[in-house]
Amino acid sequence: MVATRQSHQHDTQGDFNTRLDLLNLTQEKRDQLNKANTLCAELQNHHQQNMAMEMVEILVEMNLDSDTLVTAYITPCFLANLIEIDTISEVMGSHVASLLTGVSQMATISTLAHQGTGTVQVDKIRRMLLAMVEDVRAVVIKLAEQVCYLREVKNATEEERVIAAKATADIFAPLANRLGIGQLKWELEDLSFRYLHPDLYKSIAKQLDDKRLGREAYMADMVEQVKTKLEQVGIKAEVYGRPKHIYSIYKKMAQKNYEFDQLFDIRAMRIVVDELQDCYGALGIVHTNWRHLNKEFDDYVATPKQNGYQSIHTVVFGPEGKTVEIQIRTHAMHQDAELGVAAHWMYKEGALPGRGSGYEQKISWLRKLLQWQEEVVDGSDLADELKNQVVEDRVYIFTPRGDIFDLPLGATPLDFAYYIHSNVGHRCIGAKVFGKIVPFTHQLHTGDQVEILTQKQPNPSRDWLNPSLGYIKSSRARAKIHHWFKQLDRDKNLSAGKEILDNELQKLDLNYKHLEPAIKRFNFKELDDLMVAIGAGDVRLNQLLNFITDRTDDEPVIRFKTPSKVSGDKNGIVVDGVGSLMSHMAKCCRPVPGDQIIGYITQGRGIGVHRDDCDSFTNLKTQHPERVIAVSWSDEIHGSYALAIKIEASDRAGLIRDISSVLANEKVNVLSMNMEMVDARQLALFTMQVEVHDLSSTNRLLSKLDQIEGVHETKRSH
Repeated sequence: MVATRQSHQHDTQGDFNTRLDLLNLTQEKRDQLNKANTLCAELQNHHQQNMAMEMVEILVEMNLDSDTLVTAYITPCFLANLIEIDTISEVMGSHVASLLTGVSQMATISTLAHQGTGTVQVDKIRRMLLAMVEDVRAVVIKLAEQVCYLREVKNATEEERVIAAKATADIFAPLANRLGIGQLKWELEDLSFRYLHPDLYKSIAKQLDDKRLGREAYMADMVEQVKTKLEQVGIKAEVYGRPKHIYSIYKKMAQKNYEFDQLFDIRAMRIVVDELQDCYGALGIVHTNWRHLNKEFDDYVATPKQNGYQSIHTVVFGPEGKTVEIQIRTHAMHQDAELGVAAHWMYKEGALPGRGSGYEQKISWLRKLLQWQEEVVDGSDLADELKNQVVEDRVYIFTPRGDIFDLPLGATPLDFAYYIHSNVGHRCIGAKVFGKIVPFTHQLHTGDQVEILTQKQPNPSRDWLNPSLGYIKSSRARAKIHHWFKQLDRDKNLSAGKEILDNELQKLDLNYKHLEPAIKRFNFKELDDLMVAIGAGDVRLNQLLNFITDRTDDEPVIRFKTPSKVSGDKNGIVVDGVGSLMSHMAKCCRPVPGDQIIGYITQGRGIGVHRDDCDSFTNLKTQHPERVIAVSWSDEIHGSYALAIKIEASDRAGLIRDISSVLANEKVNVLSMNMEMVDARQLALFTMQVEVHDLSSTNRLLSKLDQIEGVHETKRSH
């Protein structure tokens, strides 16, 4: 049976051992708290030690376990950064350290009311939610800490009291209510009401005190009458008068526009029985012997409140025609009403995570937390961001072990696999939801329990990257798959490029040192990158060898390289063996400095400059090989070059903004942009012309664009 809390009455006198003796703890709990005190005693000041012990006293009345009590005691010391988590884990155990970490993450709870909508803030709130679901004891400790803080600011400045009270009324009290923890909810509400509306509080408290003696005598007589009636029909029950909380009196007066004397529940009684059927048996006895008010009857047993609260409420006319509110419930319902989710710890039940009762309760907690979050941010600046990123656009998934992950809305088992670990995703061959095999395209929902099936060797499929097939939703999974294939191709190309270069260098009696100038010439950072490009065919071997031999032969034959310090035309082009002639960049391939280029003599327009892998140039060369001429880039290039880019991405809000941000950050001038929607696949296809300076800036731009969430492919347009 949960003890009845007397709000605002707490004894803070006495040392640690004196206060510990008053708690009537089991020996195991005493030993653990003594160990925690030994750990913190030299670090805490008097204020911190008093708050620590006061939190323990609150939680003892809620019948919580030793880990919770110890964590509460260490919390003030830990939050003041006086002790490291590793030390706590070593001395008190990993369970306490883990719970303490959860409590520290609860610090984000206060920011819900007044901080901005940044991504970092939303991530903190998401982590807080997950910690709350993982072990809701962290929430109870945080609520107990807030009760202590509200008691403490009683003698602080008015500004400090109001700030604390407003945070409590907006955030903490709704959380306690949503989770059904009535034993803390009442005191949080009363204290915050006292600081926010001191005159109203004092007025109601005075009226209660003025009528206390008469009311207590009246209720004692009424309780005895009810007990006698129940005993006569064989119903075992605890019957007692209960104190009415000041805030609930005020709320009822405000909602119904009543004066104090018009309230029905200033005189209140509670009947607690053993079995469900006894609730209705007791109700029948009460209604048989005392006339009741129909409009004041509520059956929350048949229809529980959103937070799980169950009880029968009725108002009857007692002796002298005075109204008395009576609540009827079972012991289990009373336990739930006082402790809410705190009454259902998995450690008490011994339930394994899974489809059983412990699992269902975890899902229930999560839903209540999400409802509370929507409730407290409603109408605030943070509301839209949280609803988009934490509630509406997220799904919360459990592993068979009970671990929880949050994924984007529409996420698939493959997304989940990659969220667990890259290697799990790479080795994934199937998935089960609640023990049943589902396809990779199955969309997960909040509360799903997902098991990933893997094989020994990684073997992702390129089909997973196809957006029209629906295998993955998250950009995180897509990026990891992209990296896998990029690394796989790189390893193969590196091996092939090294073999090719080794053979050619051996023939020319050269070594790797001769390649160092070529690394810079072809815009690479290191030798391996050059080898990868050779293996992939991005750099042609004859071009590389020509460059090397131009620098090493006694009488070099210059084919694709001009003498240094030769100035080109306005496009930075030098015609091999001639110098500067009129040229223009071919629109079919739009080369930029760093590309391997070749020239084609046109009629009346000078030299058309193409990339040497341009398909159009290949056709021209076949038809008129005599017009082909070697060209190269000047050593001094200062201009900019038009470049066509194509981007394929999944359509979403903010996509154009993100693309524009990358272009702005890279200081790229946009000449034109066009977007086309492919409705059937929900794809956005962008075609744009931009100005760049060279190949390295082009590659950097393409790489940055490719990292944007939802972008599937970015490439130069031919």
